[in-house]
Amino acid sequence: MKQATLCLLIKQNQNNKKLLLAMKKRGFGIGKWNGVGGKFDPRKDKSINKAAIREVKEEIGVKVKKMEKVAFLSFYFSQQPSFNQDVHVFLVNDWEGKPKESEEMAPKWFKKNEIPFNEMWSDDKFWLPKVLDGEKLVGDFFFKEGEIIEKYNIKIVKEFR
Repeated sequence: MKQATLCLLIKQNQNNKKLLLAMKKRGFGIGKWNGVGGKFDPRKDKSINKAAIREVKEEIGVKVKKMEKVAFLSFYFSQQPSFNQDVHVFLVNDWEGKPKESEEMAPKWFKKNEIPFNEMWSDDKFWLPKVLDGEKLVGDFFFKEGEIIEKYNIKIVKEFR
């Protein structure tokens, strides 16, 4: 399985939580809102955490200062096994710089109650609200043709090591 990262930048003041999503402009997931991240590259990255930090810098020009692993998600595509991947999901609450558009991603802030699930991967509506509510989880998602979820399971965990 390919290893990949997904970082979700969060900013919060009083009762207002905002999530940074980015419109994917090319490659896998084009035309969808998503968190920021990408593939683990053992030639560049010493760890999955380092890969996450590198991807955020490359895709939106932000330097991650503090992040927390909140999910480990496995995705299986029966029609395209080469797309199968394990995704390590991180919440980022502390960073330097202002998110900016790159050749690959166009970032935008969304209020928690205005997340555009109908323009995202279909699995996001099952796990993302849980993560934003402070839960940590492990999940498996099985897609059939047309990027339609055939089945899935989610397990809440206490922590990641």
